[in-house]
This record gives sequence, C-alpha cells and structure tokens, in this order.
Amino acid sequence: MWNVKGESASEKQAGALTIKRLFEALHDQIPGLLRIEVGLDSSAASYACDVVLYCEFEDLAALRVYAEHPAHRRVRDAIGDMRTARYQVDYAVD
Repeated sequence: MWNVKGESASEKQAGALTIKRLFEALHDQIPGLLRIEVGLDSSAASYACDVVLYCEFEDLAALRVYAEHPAHRRVRDAIGDMRTARYQVDYAVD
C-alpha cells in the first residue's frame, strides 16, 4: 500500500494511475506470479492509503523471484519518488 505524492488531488490521482499501470503491466512477465491487482482508494478517508497492490504467487519461492525480477525492480525504482509512504504485508494462505 502506498500514499502518493501530489500538491493537488489531480496530481495524486495521476500518480496513483501511473503506479496502477506500471504494476498491472507485470502480468505475464514474471514466472510464478498468478495474479496482480492494483486498487485505488475510493473512500476519501484521511487515514486511507491511496493505492493497494494485491498479488498471488505459486509459492514462497515465486514471491522471492518476483521481488528480485528485473521487471519488478524497474517498476519499484520508477515509483520510488512518487510515494510518501509504503506499507507491506506478505502472508501465506493455508
């Protein structure tokens, strides 16, 4: 989850849409990445994050491949200056 930089709501929205586009382009590029979904906040709550990323992987090894994959690293580097905060949770589904 991220909070996006921007002086105005339209700047923040543009940044959020860019993040969405970049991550969604990773679909079918990384082995073991089964699903990738990017959601934009619609709540307008002051405490909400602007963007959330949800992914499903074949297994923990596939998550590790994703984390170090050059395509993912390019996206990560591209959005680094666009965010003001970043939160992450990785978990296994039983």
